[in-house]
Amino acid sequence: MPEQTHAAATSTGSGRPRGAHAVFASLAAIGSVVAASSCCWPLLPFVAAAGFAGSSTFLSVARPYLLGISVLFIGYGFYQARRVKRCGRRPSVVTSLLLWTSAAIVVMAVFFPQVMANAVADLLAR
Repeated sequence: MPEQTHAAATSTGSGRPRGAHAVFASLAAIGSVVAASSCCWPLLPFVAAAGFAGSSTFLSVARPYLLGISVLFIGYGFYQARRVKRCGRRPSVVTSLLLWTSAAIVVMAVFFPQVMANAVADLLAR
């Protein structure tokens, strides 16, 4: 019987560890923030100007929804991390670091979108 409770505490019904859900939620939140902020980035302006102009128009309209999805994914990631702690396990360092980093990125994108766009533009200009 102890083997069954240990197996239930370390994995979900699909056989994946619960920490994988928190990592997925963190990566999904970062991905949706990138999509929400991409309307402001001057990515490869001479190569893909037409494509980015079209996607910029769509993504600027979809930005509030993408940011909302990001916040939901971050909430889901923290919920999964809390469930792992309640099972008596310690979340991995990678999972915690990724979750807090993605939460900081999402907060910056929600409250300071132009700062995020300028930081990315500066990184890509190098």
